[in-house]
Amino acid sequence: MTTFFEFLGEMASGELDIYVITATLMAAMIILLFLSFPMVVPLAVATLIGLVHFSDSDTGVIIQQMVTGISPNALIAVPMFIFAADIMARGHTANNLLGLIQAYVGHRRAGLPITACIACTLFGSVSGSTQATVVSVGQIMRPKLLKAGYKDSFAMALIINASDIAYLIPPSIAMILYGTLANVSVAELFIAGIGPGVVLALLFSAYCYVYSLLQGDAIMRFPKASGAERIAAIRKAILPLGFPVLIVGGIYSGTVTPTEAASFSVLYALIVECVIYRELKLRDVLDSALSTGLITSVVFILVGTGQAFSWYISFEQVPQGLLEPLNLDGASPEYILFVIAACFFIGCMFVDSLVVLVILTPIFVPIVDASGLDPVLVGVMVTLQMAIGSATPPFGCDIFTAIAIFKRPYLEVIRGTLPFFAILFLMTLLLIYVPGIALLLRDLAAI
Repeated sequence: MTTFFEFLGEMASGELDIYVITATLMAAMIILLFLSFPMVVPLAVATLIGLVHFSDSDTGVIIQQMVTGISPNALIAVPMFIFAADIMARGHTANNLLGLIQAYVGHRRAGLPITACIACTLFGSVSGSTQATVVSVGQIMRPKLLKAGYKDSFAMALIINASDIAYLIPPSIAMILYGTLANVSVAELFIAGIGPGVVLALLFSAYCYVYSLLQGDAIMRFPKASGAERIAAIRKAILPLGFPVLIVGGIYSGTVTPTEAASFSVLYALIVECVIYRELKLRDVLDSALSTGLITSVVFILVGTGQAFSWYISFEQVPQGLLEPLNLDGASPEYILFVIAACFFIGCMFVDSLVVLVILTPIFVPIVDASGLDPVLVGVMVTLQMAIGSATPPFGCDIFTAIAIFKRPYLEVIRGTLPFFAILFLMTLLLIYVPGIALLLRDLAAI
């Protein structure tokens, strides 16, 4: 094995060095993935191979870069938002938000699927997680959609893809990580994600209306809620709606930073679910804390290892060599955005979106800086592609989450997803050619 790597090292001294290094690192990672190692192991081993056999550098730099990767203060918000979201996901929040929306639109044509779209948007502003949204909204809405006469393939595809909005609406864990890796304001990313999230919810709702119209009498219509029922729904949902007000309103007004908002969100979630609703007991909170610790440790180890890997390939100038054939120097902003979107989308189809984020972000940051593109717009575009990838075959995490909670086979879960993919790709094009969708609120907040 050593002789093989020495041979590669000799080859790397020639003009094909970038491609030899890339092929070696990719081969090592693919082999380890096929051997069922978690993604952090292939990243670490590939970095180690590169340092030892191509650069002959001190391997201690791996530890230095891992510590650097998890050092930014903005990452403190990650476990806080995860903890708050987990608490609310275990409580009454999803039910109360769904009750409010259904009380006002449930009786209209396509009322139930539109309720699911809006609920995913609102619950996204609570959880910041597509998978949590699939579980919380999906378990409630899928039986209602089936009872109303909607096909199961449509109901599951709607829930999986509408949950993508949770990545765009703050608080978004993906935006926090992107802001940390690209040195971009997390607060600006949060504000910029609202516009695309709302537009995407409207596009999904429009499709649901057309779909219901084509189904005709096969879809059951529900009676209109009375005034008393609507008032009761408002009362039940007023506290959960305070969560996005706390996050978005506090950051938008400049009263709190994203990290401070994350801390307040935990306190708010505890007060709402444990003191006011009294839905959760101490045992539930401890379980939530344990779950948060496990998720956070995985995320931070991944971010640290990804930082070390990204540092190494940047040190070897691998990204510059691989991207050179794309002629990005002097290219139009639209072309650069399209390339970024394509790379992140393809990557997220096959690998966990957070892995793609920590690997690709450092590669494109210098290109974005040189092109003059607004890094906030790029961050929203990257987040959108991560959201699409989470619901896209073959390995979208939301698909497997839906398989687990709905207990349906893979092909049946993805059967109705094509129209939603088309809408998501339309949203990508809208961001490229109408950047104001993302930047308008950000610019207004800066006035």
